[in-house]
Amino acid sequence: MAGAVKILVTGASGFLGGHLVDGALHQGHQVRALVRPGSDAVRLRSLPGVEVVTGDLTDEGSLGRAAAGCQVVLHSAARVVDHGSRAQFEAANVTGTQRLLAAARSAGARRFVFVSSPSALMRVREGDRLGIDESTPYPQRWFNLYCETKAIAEQHVRAADAPEFTTCAVRPRGIWGPRDHAGFLPRMVDAMRVGRLPDLSGGKRVLVSLCHVDNAVDACLRAALAPAGRVGGKAYFVADREETDLWPFLARVGALFDCPPPAPRIPLLLGRGMAAAVETGWRLRHRSAAGGATDATPPLSRYMMALLTRSATYDTAAARHDLGYTAPRSQADGLRALREWVTGVGGVAAWTAGPAAAAAGTAVPARPTPDRTEQGNTKS
Repeated sequence: MAGAVKILVTGASGFLGGHLVDGALHQGHQVRALVRPGSDAVRLRSLPGVEVVTGDLTDEGSLGRAAAGCQVVLHSAARVVDHGSRAQFEAANVTGTQRLLAAARSAGARRFVFVSSPSALMRVREGDRLGIDESTPYPQRWFNLYCETKAIAEQHVRAADAPEFTTCAVRPRGIWGPRDHAGFLPRMVDAMRVGRLPDLSGGKRVLVSLCHVDNAVDACLRAALAPAGRVGGKAYFVADREETDLWPFLARVGALFDCPPPAPRIPLLLGRGMAAAVETGWRLRHRSAAGGATDATPPLSRYMMALLTRSATYDTAAARHDLGYTAPRSQADGLRALREWVTGVGGVAAWTAGPAAAAAGTAVPARPTPDRTEQGNTKS
C-alpha cells in the first residue's frame, strides 16, 4: 500500500492513539479519530485534517460509520488495566475487536493493524526471558485476564487476514513518552516524588525492553503501509533499540525531576508477598464497596510486581526485516524530549497529577487508567 490513505485510529483520545493521529498526519494521511462519548477530544478537534467521530466498540453502528471510507484501521483502543471482570475484558478486548474487524472488512478497508502487547505471551509462572522472538507460542494459561484477552483478540486479528484484507499485530512493550499521564513511568515518578517507591528488585538486575511512543507509532505506520504479502497474518515485537536495566533507569528518570531514588530495597519474596496481600485486600474492599467489578486501580498487584521484577527483552529482527523498523527515537533523546515536555506542562507534579489513594503500607500510589485506550505502561 503506497501513497496517502485515510486512516481510522481507535483510542484516539488516549496516549498512544493521540500520537498515532499525529504520526499519520505528519506523513500526509487523512485521519478519522474514533473517541468514546464523554472523552476529551479538544486537542483532536484542533488538528487540521482530523475528523473526530464518536463511537464505541460495543456499538456496531458507530463502528460501521467510523470505518466507512477508510483504507486503514489502527486499532489501539483496549481495556489495559489488570483488574476487572471477565465480561469487561472480553467485551472491550475480544468482542470489540471482532466487531471492528467486521466493520472494517464490510467498509472495504484494506489493512487492519492491531496494537497488541507482549503480555499476550505472559505466563503465570516463568522466570527471566531474554531475546524473545515471534516463534514463542501463546501460553496454555495466562497471567491475568488482560493478557488472555489481548492474546485472543490478537489471534482473531491474525486469522482474519485475507487477500483483500491484510491484518497484522504490533506488540510494543512499556510505551513511554510525552502526554502520558497514567502509564507506568508517571506512576513510578509520582511514587518517587513523594518517597513511596521502594526498590522492589531485591538487588536483582531486571533487564527489560521498553518502547518510546514515537517508536511505537513508527512501527504501526510501517505495518499499515508495508506490502501485504510481507506482513499479512503476522505479529511483530517492537521496542527501543536499547535494552534497559529497569531500576537504575527509574532512578535516572527520577533524578531528572529531582525525585529521590527508589528506596529502601525490598527482598523479592517479601515484595511478592506484599503485592499479593495488597491486591487481595484491595479487591475485597472494592468489590464490597462497588457491588462488583470496579475501574479503580490497585496500588500494587502481582502483575505489576512481575513486570517490575522479571527480566523480559524482545528481539525486533522480524520488524526490522519486514517493516524496515529501526527505532528512530533513542532513549537518551526521548528522555530529553520528555523533560522538555514536563517542564512545559508545569513540572513533575502537573505531569503526574491525578487522584491518588495510596493504601496503608503500600508502595505505589493508585492512579486512574482509562479502560479502553492503550497506555504507555508496564502492562504492555
